[in-house]
Order: sequence, then structure tokens, then C-alpha cells
Amino acid sequence: MAIIFDSKAKTISLHTAHSTWQMAISRYNYLLHLYYGARIDCDMSYLLEYSDRAFAGNPADAKDDRTFSLDVLPQEYPSYGTGDFRIFSLNVRTADGVYGCDLRYVSHNIKKGKYTIPGLPSVRADDSEAETLEIILEDACLPLRVILRYGVLENLDVITRCAEIVNTGDAKIFVTKANSACLDLLSGDYDLIHFPGRHGMERNPERAPILHEAQSFGSLRGTSSHQQNPFFILAERGADENKGSCYGLQLLYSGNFKGEVEKEQFGSVRACLGLQDEMFAWPLAPDESFCTPEAALAYTNKGLTALSHIYHEMIRYHICQGKYQNIRRPILLNSWEATYFDFDGDKIIDIAREAKSLGVETLVLDDGWFLSRYSDTAGLGDWVVDTKKLGCNLSDISEAVHNMGMNFGLWIEPEMVNENSDLYRQHPDWAFKVPGRSPVSGRGQLVLDFSRGEIVDAIFESIAKIIEDAGIDYIKMDMNRSVCDVYSAKYRDTPDNQNYGKITHEYILGLYAFLERFNERFPDLLLEGCSGGGGRYDAGMMYYEPQIWLSDDTDAVERINIQYGSSFGYPISTVGSHVSAVPNHQTGRRAPINTRAVVAMAGSFGYELDPRILSSAEKEEVKEQIETYKKYWPLIHNGLYYRLTAPDKNREAAAWLFAAKDKSEALLNIVTLNTHCNAPRVFIKCEGLDPEAKYRDEESGFIYSGSALMEVGVPIPIIPDEYNAWQIHFTRLNIF
Repeated sequence: MAIIFDSKAKTISLHTAHSTWQMAISRYNYLLHLYYGARIDCDMSYLLEYSDRAFAGNPADAKDDRTFSLDVLPQEYPSYGTGDFRIFSLNVRTADGVYGCDLRYVSHNIKKGKYTIPGLPSVRADDSEAETLEIILEDACLPLRVILRYGVLENLDVITRCAEIVNTGDAKIFVTKANSACLDLLSGDYDLIHFPGRHGMERNPERAPILHEAQSFGSLRGTSSHQQNPFFILAERGADENKGSCYGLQLLYSGNFKGEVEKEQFGSVRACLGLQDEMFAWPLAPDESFCTPEAALAYTNKGLTALSHIYHEMIRYHICQGKYQNIRRPILLNSWEATYFDFDGDKIIDIAREAKSLGVETLVLDDGWFLSRYSDTAGLGDWVVDTKKLGCNLSDISEAVHNMGMNFGLWIEPEMVNENSDLYRQHPDWAFKVPGRSPVSGRGQLVLDFSRGEIVDAIFESIAKIIEDAGIDYIKMDMNRSVCDVYSAKYRDTPDNQNYGKITHEYILGLYAFLERFNERFPDLLLEGCSGGGGRYDAGMMYYEPQIWLSDDTDAVERINIQYGSSFGYPISTVGSHVSAVPNHQTGRRAPINTRAVVAMAGSFGYELDPRILSSAEKEEVKEQIETYKKYWPLIHNGLYYRLTAPDKNREAAAWLFAAKDKSEALLNIVTLNTHCNAPRVFIKCEGLDPEAKYRDEESGFIYSGSALMEVGVPIPIIPDEYNAWQIHFTRLNIF
């Protein structure tokens, strides 16, 4: 049993293979958090301190007992209004304007299998892989019930959490804050590691001590955003890649979110993760309920690498789904940086023909194939093929590409509309905009109100018809601006505008409904996500899209850093990564084509260039790169990923490694970042090998011991010129 209730001690323990989460039903029936850490088998109630703390409030039913205060005790789901003045997980407002609630334990039940959340993504597991704990909490005065759900995936070392808030009364109430998870740590010094960034340089790890103040980060952009990510780590002070206690908190959500951490007055640490509470107020009529998105938590005492491996396994096999979950995705060429908007059907077919000769398996026609789309200022929303521009039907191009033995894909941006479009002229109220105010424009476009089912239906059907008519095999689904001017015409006549606090979350629910319908209608189609590159690179989108365009920055050297930060919480198998042209279209950098390929192989491999203008030597190299990627794909997709170097302005090289889980082989990747006169020797230490085994470098034939590769490492060749790259494939020798 992964979930155990001790009726005598009134504790509930959640056990994974290597961790334990324990809570207690306290006197006065509050649900207190006791412990989360390495697996243990004892009552951890001794960790709680009951003492009279100055200015610490006490529940009314405690009467003269001044030793019980929720302002200092660790809790499973703290709410506002109980005398706890730390960051909290839940707040509600009555119709009379009174905030707060007082939740007490009522009952619990343990179920086989993993719960699901209607309309929201969640970690998938069959009945043999998971158990579910449901705990019912109620307020004795306010007609409010909260159902806490915990999913325990024992072998995966993951515990998931969500909450359902139910109005059990006869008057409307408003949920104004609803986190998915809270974690209280009673002792220890911890750093917060989160992943800020910007468009073109997403998810840069930032590590700082947790302070005696509330620290928060999140998104108000309608997406999880380039600027923040719904994943963070609490790392024990001094923890590194290979040692130390680390806690991960990841939200399976693609919209506005908020992460918070705080060291309280006596040194304990609280972390919360869930929906952004700014502009959020969800009305609950009698008998209605609200479900939070799911959070996935993991713990290890073996450092950051081990924590990453837990999340990689979880996302790769328990979040991603569909035909392309576990098979090699076709190597593609995307037309964007090859043509931008300047193309016709003949040019695309010429590019496809050249790509086919090099071994490319899918040709993707990016932006510009639909009506009036000669720039990014017009046409979005009008999902009708521009036969005048193409000089043919889209089906003609698709047929030509398929006849070459290739797949054919398209770029779409279904959530957006240009004001210069037939759709906007016919339905101006379909876009988010505040009446009487000129809307904020981003990239010359507005956001469609996907909180409205009729809009989702109309856009879906128009795109689905094109996919079916043209026989499309792949879709790149983009989203190129932040959400602003949040106003929905569907609530125009709502009394007191009581529903406007729902819109941003309803938008995401509409998006998820679109994606769910998409996958059901086209189960054999490969769907790749994109939001200006990595603006929605989150586990929620990965539930529907097995790969996501990592960043609009295709510079190989910059991509190294982006892939590094992204790897802390997300597997390489979800990375959309291409070899781009030089000079790079974003930075102007000139990196060798081998280096660009080595970096792009840390993902779902492809090309972002015009193959017709490659030199003969480059074309031969491309052919070899494609065969190399095919050879190593099983190791890249299923192997354990190791970050061997960290971003540093003064580092000589970047290196990462894929190792087979059984330690039978490894692929070491190295890119030099600096070149010097009379350069010193630099060694790269490997990870994930058997120290007692011998390994052969398959190219040179040289034999190393596993311990030598991990303790001393491999010297980087001293070769002039910038940005050289190497891949070294090690295979274990069977010596008996």
C-alpha cells in the first residue's frame, strides 16, 4: 500500500519508492503537514511544537489553550481567516463581502488508481501504478467543502495534488484564491531555484536564498510565459547536481499562475503553487464546484540531476500521450527561415524535393499560406487557402510532397485574429477588447475569446476542414502575443459583472478543449506547440502536444543555455530543435553546421533553412547528421540526461550526456565556447556510467574505465576556430 492511515496516531502517510509525505489530523480536526522527505516508517508528529507564541492567534474552540496556533503550525491546505498570516492556499468571499474560511477534517478515503480532473491535464497512470487519497474538509459556519486529492505514483516517486472547492449552501460564494499545492518544511536552509527569462532566452535558472518575506513569481500574460515558468525547486543549501535534498513543484497549467515561497518568523519554509489570484474570482452558485489544476511534486536527496530524471520520466511516459509518445518523430524541415512570407507553391515543392534528397521526412509550410497573409498584419482568423498566392490548391502541394515519400505539415495560430481580416470584420466581438477602448495590439493581432465555446467550435471546424482536405500530417500550433484587454461579450449582461474573474481560466479551459478535440479527431497527426517559441513550454501543453518549439532563438550557442535551463523540469524528448541557417537570423552568429546539428540533436531533430542554397559539402554533412540522429534516437529519447556544465561567461565549453538506464552506452556532446592562444587543456567529466566497467569510444576505438571517465574525464581537443563540437559514443565492453 502506498497510502497508509494510522487510526491510532491519526496520521496519513503517502509512500513512494524513495519518499514519504505524512500529515496528521490534529486536535480540533485541523489537517497538519508533518513531513516530506526521504522514505521513513514512523510517526513524525514529534516534529510539531505546541507553545504559547506571542501574537499567535488561537482557534475559538481552543478556548484557554494558547499553545495551538495555525500561525506557526505546518498545514496541508492553509486558508485565509484562521489566524495564519503567512502565504496561504485558499481564500473565499461571501456575497456579503466577508473573506476567509475555517476548514476542518471530516473524512477521507483511499482509492486504487489515479484521479483525473475534468477539462484539465493530469498525470496519467493505470490502477497498478497509482493510488488516490481524497480528504474532505468543511467549514462549520460557511457552507463550503474542499476535497483535497493526492495521487501517489509509487515507482515514479511523484505525488500529485489538486483541490475541488464545493459550495454546499444556498447562496453564491466567490473563490478568490485557489492553489493546487502547499508544502511546509519545518527545518532546514533552502534556496529557491526558478526559471525567469524573455522571448528568445527562456528559462534561465536563478538561485537565491529563501528570505524572511514572501517571494512570488508568476504570469499575468494569459500564458505560462517566456518570462516565468510554472516549475520551481526548493534546494537544500549546498545541494548541487549530485547531492542534497531537492523538492520540485510543477503545475500542469498553461495560463496565469503564481508560485510563492516564504520563510516564516521561526524559520520554517512554506511554498505554494497554483492559479494566479490577480484578476481571479470564480463565482460558485449552490452545488457548483471548482477544480484547481494539478501540481506534481517530487523529492530526492540525491541532488538536482536525480530530481530532473523524475520529472523527465513523468512527462515522457505519464503526461505525453498519443501515437508519437514513444516513437521517433519524423525529421522535418520548416519553411519559415527559408522563405518567411515570400513563396508560392512551386518554391515550396522545390524546397521539399531538395529536402527529400537529403533524407528529411516532413516538409512544414509555415506562416503565409492563407488569405491575405503577405505579412503579419493581416489574415489571421481567415483559415482559407490562398490559391492565388500559391498558384495552386494546398492539396496539390500536399499531394506532390506525399508523392515524394514525405509527410506534409502546416503552421496555424488558431487563438488569434488580425483586425484586417474577414473574421474580425464579421465578428469584432469575438476578440478580447474592452468596450469603448482601443485594444492593445501585439504583433499586429488580437486574441480570440476562447472562453466562448462557439468561437472555439468555429475556429476548430475551419482548420479541421483544411487538415482533412489537404491530408496534413503535422501541425505547428503557435500563439504570438500575450492576453490583454480581458473582457468577454458573453458576460455583457451579467448582473454586477460577477463572472469577469472567470475569463482567463475559462480561456485556458477553452484552449484545452480545442486541443483535446484536435487529438481525438486527428490521432495520427503530430502536433507541436509554440508560443513565440517557448512562451507556453509547460507540462499542461505537453499533455496535448508531445513536443514544443523550445525558443524562437535558433542560434545554436544560445540554444545551449535555453536547453540547459529547460532540462531541469522537462525532458529532451519534448524539445523542438532545428539546425538553422548562418549567419543566424536572430544573432548573426556563424557556427559550423556540425555544431548546429549536435545542439539540435538534443531534441526532436529538424532543419530551419533553405536546403537549396547549401553547398555540396554541407548537403553531404546533412545526410550524415540525419543518419546519426536516427542511430542515437533511442538513447536520446529514452536515456538519462546529464547536465555536465553550467552556463558561465567564462566557461570554455558546454557539455551534456545521454546515458542508457542500464549504463550500457552513453553519448557525450561537447561544444567549445572560447578559443585561446596557447590554450589550457580542459576535461569534461562524464556521469551515468558504471565505474567498474570498461567503455569503448566507438570512433577512435580507445578504451576507458568508467571510473576514469567520471573522475577525470575526456580532454577537449585543442582546435582553432570558434564553436567546435564533438559527439563521443561510448559502449560498455562485456568483459567477464
